[in-house]
Amino acid sequence: MLRRKRRLEEIPVPRQCPLPYNSASLLVCKHSPLAQEKLMLSGIFKSTMTRIAKPSIGVSVAVVLLGAFCVYMLMSYTGAPASMTLQAAQGKERPAAAEFPAKHDWLNTEKPISLADLKGRIVLLDFWTLCCINCIHVMPDLAVLEERYPGVLVVIGVHSPKFENEKKTASILKAIMRYDIRHPVINDLDHKVWKSYGVSSWPTLVLIDPDGNYYGTASGEGNLELLDLHIKKLMKEFKGKLKNDPIKFRLEKEKGLTSLFFPGKVLADAGSERIFIADSTNNRIVITNLEGKKITIAGSGKEGFKDGKFAEAQFSDPQGMALDGDILYVADRKNHSIRALNLKTETVKNVAGTGEQNRRERTGGPAATTGLNSPWDLLIHDKKMYIGMAGTHQIWTYNFTDAPAKQQVENYAGSGREDIIDGVRIQTAFGQMPSAFAQPSGLATDGKFIYVADSETSSVRSVPLPNTKGLVGTIVGEGLFEFGDKNGKGADVRLQHALGIAFEKGKLYVADTYNSKIKIIDPADRTCDTFLGDPAGWLKEKMFNEPGGVHISGGKMYIADTNNHRIQVVDMKSKQTSTLKLQNVPPVRREAEVTSKEKK
Repeated sequence: MLRRKRRLEEIPVPRQCPLPYNSASLLVCKHSPLAQEKLMLSGIFKSTMTRIAKPSIGVSVAVVLLGAFCVYMLMSYTGAPASMTLQAAQGKERPAAAEFPAKHDWLNTEKPISLADLKGRIVLLDFWTLCCINCIHVMPDLAVLEERYPGVLVVIGVHSPKFENEKKTASILKAIMRYDIRHPVINDLDHKVWKSYGVSSWPTLVLIDPDGNYYGTASGEGNLELLDLHIKKLMKEFKGKLKNDPIKFRLEKEKGLTSLFFPGKVLADAGSERIFIADSTNNRIVITNLEGKKITIAGSGKEGFKDGKFAEAQFSDPQGMALDGDILYVADRKNHSIRALNLKTETVKNVAGTGEQNRRERTGGPAATTGLNSPWDLLIHDKKMYIGMAGTHQIWTYNFTDAPAKQQVENYAGSGREDIIDGVRIQTAFGQMPSAFAQPSGLATDGKFIYVADSETSSVRSVPLPNTKGLVGTIVGEGLFEFGDKNGKGADVRLQHALGIAFEKGKLYVADTYNSKIKIIDPADRTCDTFLGDPAGWLKEKMFNEPGGVHISGGKMYIADTNNHRIQVVDMKSKQTSTLKLQNVPPVRREAEVTSKEKK
């Protein structure tokens, strides 16, 4: 995720990152893939212009066309994050790595850590922020490396926040438990560590050699093999000098056991009197009646990718759901797939995606063989499924009612560039500016438009359905770094990483996640106000803690109160709020539960 407080052109090149003035190749340092593409193309264009001293008319036309092509490529950039060249300092020339600052909160460790404590080990710094989908994608790679090189490699998470809410140690603590992070994390709330290493984008990974010297930097996701290669090089270089005794860190755990664990989404169906809960970190789908009594549970609770009977099936961080008759479709986020739950036969079947993340594909293909990328929410309208593809910053479609051999997943809206751009859904002609989203995480519809909770731009977007003429638009919000908690109208509204959205009787209800509120928005006049979430008094606690999902059915609003591990039920007329009392829903027992440290 590019840190865009300024436009790309204005971002200074970090230290140790040379500009590619005369080459189509790029020695990658700390820029996102988009910045790299932009630098590379601008370098080629500048080089071409420099060589032409007295251009003829023909050459001038060629140059203009080349320039137009470069601009076109930049505007329609759809490249996925790719493995990048790790820029490594050489031998004795390596500078000493910057030490961690004092008086910063640490998590997953009993005491603050210094690089001096880690001499004799290879250290990998992971600069991340808990909202960033690319950072989330890096986490499994870090776990693989930690398992491959226990004791030799120590991963340190450096949480450098984007959003105001992410500066709170309590929020980072919840993210650590939600994503099962098993290494120490420092709260770099003032970006001191970020600045000391010249970081400019999330995620960025920094290797430090066993002598405590800076070795190299890689940005973006998909760098597992690259990092593995350089870790092996360091092991060879420091053979006989490495420590390999495992370090045991004190991992953070939630207090006690709860039936749900970070539920991400909820769907209610008043007609069949059922509630479907994405019990995300428990890797299962909980199905109850409207009073909370268990009907059944799909998923064993063990993380994995397995079809079959409900009791043996496995999921990995399931999120958004959509119901079609007796089939419940689930966005199995970490498995990068769509799963179909047959509620009659109580079986699970994978219907779209391969179970592996596809970082390259941005256009689609056969549903059974085309990889997806962190699908976060689902919506069914007019026999077609719409997918909030957070990992590619797009909205996809899935013709799930066709015969299996004819089923396709296709891009419906968005270039794949992480941004807030209104315009045509997808580019169909040269020179068009295609729309762009930033981690779309919630979908709803009024039958004419799809409304999108575009989380990284803290905005609500509108996308015309096939039967509606029009362009992609922005209802409230303004940009990647325009966020806060401000009601009002249109571009003046400030949300903070909104993940969920529902439509009811002409109004939109938005889970304004990092503000821990539910906002009500009129899509016609683009006004926004607070519906629920303001404390009753200044000494009162907030009603919610980072709610991720909202759904309305039968006059009731159902809220996935994610960090409170519960479902809240709201009477739409009186606004009276209660907690859904789950009955006979057993918790999933984790490793040695210990009391978490209270952090404020």
